[in-house]
Amino acid sequence: MFQQIYDPVSGSLFASALCAMLPLLSMFVMLGWLKISPHVSAAISLLICAVVAGFVYGMPWATVANVGVYGAVFSVLTVLWIIVNAIWLYNLTVRSGHFAVLRDSFALISDDPRIQAILIAFSFGALIEALAGAGTPVAIAGAMLVAIGLHPLKAAVIALVADTAPVAFGALAVPITTLAQVTGLSFEELGYHVGRQTPVVAAFVPLALVWIMDGKRGLRQTWPAAVVAGFAFGAAQWISASHFSVVLADVVGALASAAAVVVLLKFWKPAKLPADAFQNEVTKQAERIHSDVAVGHSRKQLMLAYAPYLLIIAIFTVVQFGLVQKWLGAGTFKFAWPGLAISTQEGKSIGTMFTLNSLSAAGSLLLLAGAISAMMLKISARAALETYGKTLVQMRWAVPTVLCVMALAFIMNYSGQTATLGRWLAGTGSAFAFLSPVIGWIGVAVTGSDNSANALFGALQVAAAHETGLSPVLLAAANASGGVLGKMISPQSLAVGAAAVGIIGQEGLIFRKVVGWSLFFLLMMATLVYLQSTPVLSWML
Repeated sequence: MFQQIYDPVSGSLFASALCAMLPLLSMFVMLGWLKISPHVSAAISLLICAVVAGFVYGMPWATVANVGVYGAVFSVLTVLWIIVNAIWLYNLTVRSGHFAVLRDSFALISDDPRIQAILIAFSFGALIEALAGAGTPVAIAGAMLVAIGLHPLKAAVIALVADTAPVAFGALAVPITTLAQVTGLSFEELGYHVGRQTPVVAAFVPLALVWIMDGKRGLRQTWPAAVVAGFAFGAAQWISASHFSVVLADVVGALASAAAVVVLLKFWKPAKLPADAFQNEVTKQAERIHSDVAVGHSRKQLMLAYAPYLLIIAIFTVVQFGLVQKWLGAGTFKFAWPGLAISTQEGKSIGTMFTLNSLSAAGSLLLLAGAISAMMLKISARAALETYGKTLVQMRWAVPTVLCVMALAFIMNYSGQTATLGRWLAGTGSAFAFLSPVIGWIGVAVTGSDNSANALFGALQVAAAHETGLSPVLLAAANASGGVLGKMISPQSLAVGAAAVGIIGQEGLIFRKVVGWSLFFLLMMATLVYLQSTPVLSWML
């Protein structure tokens, strides 16, 4: 059995922490400064992590390799299987032409571009984040905003800022699944806590979108819609994560947000914009879309455009029933990962159980939804398989990145590197509650993924919690909640946003437009988490 040692460098926690930082620092520098591609950065950082585990922490090389394989295999079913099938489903709607119908349908709800921006970037973007993640909502929302007449730069900024609150529960709560695995904490309990943090920030995001789009005038004229959209999303996300389904928290929030705005528009209309250049450009585009919808899109086409997303909701709702869960659970197998016996420095054995839930896995349910959607959209089996192949090609660089990041996270956790960092950072005492979301923010800003940030820092947060006497669940959840606010400034997200709106090469300009919002919301989240760790807001939990 390998026993962890948290201060292997001459008994110094500080010196050991410096070594434990090397894998993370290398990834930060390569991605953020040297601009090396994510999959190469992740592979090199994994190699550095293995070297530190073997030479500094004394983990046998066979164990290092075995732990890395364990982490990589874990990511296949819990992360990659979900992302690939979610993006395949989206690609099917594009191939059938129904995604264009979906885009045009927003013009039927309101001809005000500011309201359309809320519906597209915030409400619909959250739905796409719920089902796919991986930058997909930024690309889709950005392209749709340009299609309704927004300036490409403004469209990219709005799409990036909007893709914040739903990220923690994105891709059917993959980040929470990973967080539960690397921390050993309950999936439901983590989802519950995240559901008491991100909704608070979500309530303010639509107001930020309106400000970005039309400044003080937009805020003054459309604040009711922004407030209703944000509050409805936050309330629904809160209720779903707490009482109904962590997996569907974003789906419920997105639908509630859109429905609330639609209902509001039955009783209230925003003031008409003056005939300035901005309005003329958008109005012409809106009129064209209205004309296209009136002439070319039947009610049946509109229903089919929404059908795949409604189907996903139906499937994931049905599997919440006990009888269905029992039937799907028949295909679940659990076993101790072979060749791994690891204990903490205190001698407590660390679990290495691997769960293979082929039928009930979120990715398998998405595959079922995609197959049924293909039939509904009248896509032949050959075309559906061809689209799946193109999706795999589209994901060819994301796959090795995820595999390497998860392998790195598992090696850091099992070798003791994460625990070293946690104990060192715990020297800040109760103030660590304020720093906890900042750590998640840094992780996502560099890796571009809340899932990756949770894999890297989830166990660190728990280790720091044990040292400071703070709640491990609160700090682990704060890692996911703070991480969502780093999504808009990550190099990957900036690249996706720029490419989606056709301004490749202007990522630096986009960054300068969004970094202020990222820091503003981060300060809000850090303050919230700190107050939740005190009697002031502990009642929220």
